[in-house]
Amino acid sequence: MSVLSVRSLCKSFGGVRAVDHVSFDVDPGEFLALIGPNGAGKSTCFNMINGQLAPDDGEIRLMGRDIARLPPRSIWRLGVGRTFQIAATFGSFTVLENVQMALISHKREVFRFWKPAAAHHEQRALDLLDQVGMKDSADRACRELAYGDVKRVELAIALANEPRLLLMDEPTAGMAPRERNELIALVKRLVVDRGISVLFTEHSMDVVFAFADRIIVLARGRLIADGDANSIRENAQVREVYLGTGKTFGRKRETTP
Repeated sequence: MSVLSVRSLCKSFGGVRAVDHVSFDVDPGEFLALIGPNGAGKSTCFNMINGQLAPDDGEIRLMGRDIARLPPRSIWRLGVGRTFQIAATFGSFTVLENVQMALISHKREVFRFWKPAAAHHEQRALDLLDQVGMKDSADRACRELAYGDVKRVELAIALANEPRLLLMDEPTAGMAPRERNELIALVKRLVVDRGISVLFTEHSMDVVFAFADRIIVLARGRLIADGDANSIRENAQVREVYLGTGKTFGRKRETTP
């Protein structure tokens, strides 16, 4: 059974069809990239899967269960983690406290505030930070961190939920080439170890072609290609959408749509 199954997903804004009958599956343990030029419908797809937008039509199933139109909190409870293009952490909290809050929520202890939050799940939070290379910064406020380190903390927060599926929207946005490749290599190692499925959007083609198990491509709200790196790289329709030319891409140089 697929971890995620999307069928004939549609969403319009006024007269604009942002997502037009999109269908795909994410298999257990798969590292799947969703790419496309600006305005292709990637974020709209993500926001429907995550419950931030209700689809106009279509199905979204997590392990066979219909999650379309559920609120984000309910979808999170079912095992869907998410990271955002702009990292979402509490800047005034320490790195450790950010992960502790995620663990408190995962354990449904949100309303048990007669016990200080700092006393909850400290060792588990430190273990997660160690796995993402941020244990030494546990006592620093998140607002003091470099952006790449904030992204690592956000990953630890997402993993605190023990997700079956991790949605990552532009995980390397704003990062230098070395940083982004190190981050995605870390993500892939951690999710493979846990058997987590990943659906991620990404503008950096070097990251996509180096790390994705499979790639699906959207253009103007429609799915136009689905395959491995080689088949997507050589797909004439994909090249036309990205470059307006028959040239290949994604091998020797990075293309940023």
